[in-house]
Formats: sequence, structure tokens, C-alpha cells
Amino acid sequence: MISYVIINQSEVSSLDFDTVLNTNSELLRYSLDGSQAIVKYEGTQPFDLLGKTEYTEESIKDVVSGLEWYDLDAVI
Repeated sequence: MISYVIINQSEVSSLDFDTVLNTNSELLRYSLDGSQAIVKYEGTQPFDLLGKTEYTEESIKDVVSGLEWYDLDAVI
């Protein structure tokens, strides 16, 4: 099962992209103000993301439908 977490932009540079499904920082979904990003992974929560709130695909869609994430051209 694929899970999602939201991280602060300041955490992106220390993220181990070998442990998540996003292959680099350019492929993350960022909030409109650029302060947060969505990371997706499969299976156990990677060490870099421990303690972060996990979202299912359905629940992350609810989050990104909010004004701070809304972007018609973006995909999760």
C-alpha cells in the first residue's frame, strides 16, 4: 500500500530518495507557497519520515484539495 506524508521544505534536502517512491526533489508535490511537500512511499515508513502523519491516497486527496495546495495541473 502506498502512503503519503507531508514534510517541511527544509527537510527535503536531507530526504533519502532511495527509501521513497519520489525519485528526486523536483518530482515532489509542493504546497503553493513552497513551504511543504508531499512524499510517497510503500510499506514501512522510512526512517527519514518517522513520526510524520501518514495519509492514504484518499485522505491526501482531501488535503491537496485545500486552497494552500490547489493546483489543477499537479498530480500526487
